[in-house]
Amino acid sequence: MQIDKKDIRALTKEQLRQFFVANGDKAFRGNQVYEWLWQKRAHTFEDMTNVSKETRAMLEANFVINHIKVDTLQRSEDGTVKNAVRLHDDLIVESVLIPTETRTTACVSSQVGCSLDCNFCATARLKRMRNLEPGEIYDQVAAIDNESRLYFDRPLSNIVFMGMGEPLMNYPNVMKAIDMITSSEGLGMSPKRITVSTSGIPKMIKKMADDEVKFKLAVSLHSAVEEIRNEIMPFTKNFPLTDLRESLEYWYRKTKSKVTYEYVVWKGINDDKKSIDALVKFCKYVPCKVNLIEYNPIDDGIFQQANDQSINAYLEALEKSNIVAKVRRSRGKDIDAACGQLANKS
Repeated sequence: MQIDKKDIRALTKEQLRQFFVANGDKAFRGNQVYEWLWQKRAHTFEDMTNVSKETRAMLEANFVINHIKVDTLQRSEDGTVKNAVRLHDDLIVESVLIPTETRTTACVSSQVGCSLDCNFCATARLKRMRNLEPGEIYDQVAAIDNESRLYFDRPLSNIVFMGMGEPLMNYPNVMKAIDMITSSEGLGMSPKRITVSTSGIPKMIKKMADDEVKFKLAVSLHSAVEEIRNEIMPFTKNFPLTDLRESLEYWYRKTKSKVTYEYVVWKGINDDKKSIDALVKFCKYVPCKVNLIEYNPIDDGIFQQANDQSINAYLEALEKSNIVAKVRRSRGKDIDAACGQLANKS
């Protein structure tokens, strides 16, 4: 009978130490293996060259390393790199490397598919298959760090959780992954260079504040008019703007960290004066900045990019109220790699 082996990366360092002691070895062996798993990014037990063959065989008999595999890699004309990432159970997620002159950013996924139902998003059309494990999230970042060094001769500088899935619906695993990404025993990145983007789940935003997280928060807002928001993001009927506002005020009181609002302007949906005024008003509740995002259409349906005149009307109104705002252009258009809309069009 085949044994269903556990992914060894689910064990803490202390649990690994205990495993070795229980099997007649020294506790320090756990430290050694832990370093191979995270800092040295070992894909197999055979990679652990300073561990004896007998020990590697014992690990092989008891555990697996469910490492991701970059199935296909596409490079855009603007330098953007899109990875189709194959998981151990043959499911696919996507991650993106976005370069600028001064930084390289990893856009990573947190779920296979998505739990939510945003009508404009390609990923929402995929049924949520499962949450990603901490190691699978970590692996996406490590792979993009390698690509950043290879293609741009510099390490990864920033991470955004804006790929497939709603990060706050996979909270424990996302937090564990971030702990390892920021740990000196992992990738050693500063939490201030990490942004977790949510569609706006008030209870979980408050939990993050209570947990005293050090990373940044972004909210995919897209409308500060309740009925429009509910139309484009139906799940928000359970999370009204008053609740979202309260959770963000709580976040800022606890963390003193500004909120970033991600906001797509669509033709005929939220490109009117009422929508602009509502956003300006909502932005005054907590210190914030606004990213006005160029939309990458997923079909010929109702969600189409607004014209420059509408975008400029938003910019002028926000700047007039001393709210920092900028337009974020879609990257990797030739490979369909707009962060936050990571599913293929097919």
